[in-house]
Amino acid sequence: MSVRRWLVLAAALALAWASFGTAHAQAPVALGGGSGIVFDDGSVCTLTTIGYDGAGQLVGFTAGHCAAAGAGVAAEAEQDAGTVGSVAFVNDQLDYAVISFDAGRVNPVNHVGATTITGVGLPAEFPAIACKEGRTTGQTCGLVYGDVFGGATWTLSQICVIVGDSGGPVVVGSTLVAIVNGYIAVPCLGPQVGANFTRILDDVAARGGPGVGFQPI
Repeated sequence: MSVRRWLVLAAALALAWASFGTAHAQAPVALGGGSGIVFDDGSVCTLTTIGYDGAGQLVGFTAGHCAAAGAGVAAEAEQDAGTVGSVAFVNDQLDYAVISFDAGRVNPVNHVGATTITGVGLPAEFPAIACKEGRTTGQTCGLVYGDVFGGATWTLSQICVIVGDSGGPVVVGSTLVAIVNGYIAVPCLGPQVGANFTRILDDVAARGGPGVGFQPI
């Protein structure tokens, strides 16, 4: 084989390899309620849910204390894929954040671990049993105490949560009812505190912007 043909073959192989590497790097990452997410400062939390808002934007939610507005977001399970979204808005009072995702780089799913999300519902009340899906402790379930603070904003439950579970979805069956925001006193033993998800959506609707008209996939 001539030197010229060797050079042409080598160039073709290099181009094919580069194309494969690019396609591999750009393959969408799977994310859903309960997935671990990593922010560009290295902090790790849990995605509450993912879906589309009324404008057709792929968005998700997590706890507001996880990151500041503008922070980049990556999938914990596929960090090599790089940044796949960014924090669009943070409400410190209700402790939630809206994440705008790159629809071309994310495959939204409604089932993570042992949890499936098929819709959003009203806050759970005593004596319901609710479960959460967190990147640290997986699915854990417990008795719902209800809205002990009043105001239809916060619900307490006996669900085990620890650091990293923040933002995790709280579900009754497959209905998303709240978000994991923290715990009182002792991790796993102290009651879990979560903002009701309908309250969060009401706040998003009143504010405007990404997330308005959100529906989980």
